[in-house]
Amino acid sequence: MKEIKAIVRQHRLDAVLDALHAHPELPGITVSYVRGFGRARGRSNSEGESVQYGTAEMVKLECVVNEENVDSILELIQQAAQTGSFGDGKIFVYDVEDAVKIRTGERLQRLD
Repeated sequence: MKEIKAIVRQHRLDAVLDALHAHPELPGITVSYVRGFGRARGRSNSEGESVQYGTAEMVKLECVVNEENVDSILELIQQAAQTGSFGDGKIFVYDVEDAVKIRTGERLQRLD
């Protein structure tokens, strides 16, 4: 299993979620509102997003998926989030060593 974390612009959230809802193998997603800055922190903000104290408001999306779905989900996120401007965000992929259902204690080998 793999965990995908994506940091995207807030105004692209609906487009990204619409794209992900269309993926038949996506088990779920967590959305968090975050603040941060990257290397482009000194550039003007042409997207109309709130910038305060040198940080921008962004959205973090997190999901755990089976390995065979990683590439298709990455492509959906990238296409839906891209504006072509500095600060569009990043996508990270991590190995998931273990997963446990809290309700049953079942250890998950796959997300089916």
